[in-house]
Amino acid sequence: MNPIWLEHQIGVLVFLAALLGIALSNLGALRRLGSYPRARRRPRVSILVPARNEELHVAEIVASLLRQDYPDFEVLVLDDESTDGTGRILDEWAGRAPALRALRGRPLPDGWLGKLWACHQLAQAASGELLLFTDADTRHGPDTLSHAVDALEFEQADLLSAIPRQVVLTWAEKLAVPIVTWSLLSFLPLRLAYRLRQPAMAAAIGQFMLFRRESYDRLGGHAAVRGSVVDDLALARRAARLRLRWRLLDAQDDVRCRMYRSPREVLDGFGKNLFAAFGRRTLPFAFVWLWLGVVTFQPLIILGLAAAGAAVPPAGVGLALGGVGLALALWGISNRRFRVRWFVTLLYPACVAFAIGIAARSASQSIRGRAQWKGRRLPGCPARW
Repeated sequence: MNPIWLEHQIGVLVFLAALLGIALSNLGALRRLGSYPRARRRPRVSILVPARNEELHVAEIVASLLRQDYPDFEVLVLDDESTDGTGRILDEWAGRAPALRALRGRPLPDGWLGKLWACHQLAQAASGELLLFTDADTRHGPDTLSHAVDALEFEQADLLSAIPRQVVLTWAEKLAVPIVTWSLLSFLPLRLAYRLRQPAMAAAIGQFMLFRRESYDRLGGHAAVRGSVVDDLALARRAARLRLRWRLLDAQDDVRCRMYRSPREVLDGFGKNLFAAFGRRTLPFAFVWLWLGVVTFQPLIILGLAAAGAAVPPAGVGLALGGVGLALALWGISNRRFRVRWFVTLLYPACVAFAIGIAARSASQSIRGRAQWKGRRLPGCPARW
């Protein structure tokens, strides 16, 4: 084996070791939502739910939100031009739940994406000092709102986002969803990100975003990112740019979510986000996914060659074993923290391969203007270098 290959293997090993260091640090930095002392203040909270064709979910999300053990809140759900029974179900609930307001969405204006327009309308109708945006496919424990306000007040945050427990049932979900939490835990050094407040290091999860109303208005709300496919990331980066204080927490004990229910939803859901998350910049996008493929598969290929009788020096085998061991440790730590079934750790190469395939599809669909979600075609945008 060429010495250059050994040096390359060492580089892969160092990279994986750095990721492991970030992940271990984040185990402490990523606090659980319910770990904070009770806040003295209990400001009014508006819980805001955009709903488009959510007849399978809307009754359950409304029921879970109305059971909140919190003294002062309202629930606003906006029917975003649904073509199923979402509006009818909302009307039935609103008739017997005083804390619920069912809204009808106005037609989508030019230049807006559907969910962002729905969130904008919800914010306009809200009366709370705090605004909690959450998705229709989430389910909330009765203490969720109390725990969220406790955390927001203790952290003195302007934006608090939290990672729900991700429910995965089909194989497509099991292979695709864990890479989201793995990426957050391994690539985002939270303590450093909080200290630097750099937009490139800001992160949020759109399934759960709690704002102070004055902070939401200051960053321009959803109107400021009206054309962004990854609105949660765009809002977090805008908050950091304005030097607002953001925090990311672990809400698995309070909130659960099943993002997608079929392989097609997995492909479309991740596909609309991945390329957009890189600002449609082709070179960084291609480099990141290519490098992720290298650090994942190079050690496995070298071990395979050695097992097949190829002339691989002992140092090469040792470095490859170290690479596989570090990768297993990384995935094991992430999957244990986020309650992913243990065998998914052993399938990490399949997870990465599936993610790379989705990423390639995402770039292709986005550039050609063929990406869509919930029956709406997303606008195409020329790729940038």
